[in-house]
Amino acid sequence: MAKKQVHVVPHSEGWAVKTAGSDKAYKVVDTQSQAIKIGKDVAKNNATELLIHGTDGKIREKNTYGPDSFPPKG
Repeated sequence: MAKKQVHVVPHSEGWAVKTAGSDKAYKVVDTQSQAIKIGKDVAKNNATELLIHGTDGKIREKNTYGPDSFPPKG
């Protein structure tokens, strides 16, 4: 079973770090940079992906911190 992705998303109280499919935030902080740092640590510890969303909610960056099932060729 694949591990759940970690998302950094806008929140009414700042920025939230959440796992995919969870309604409740793992952590809510004031700034996006704080949330990215926390999200990166969580993603690394769980060898999964970190998806960073912008203020509009759209994904603006994606990083993999575990085995990538589709490594680039070359």
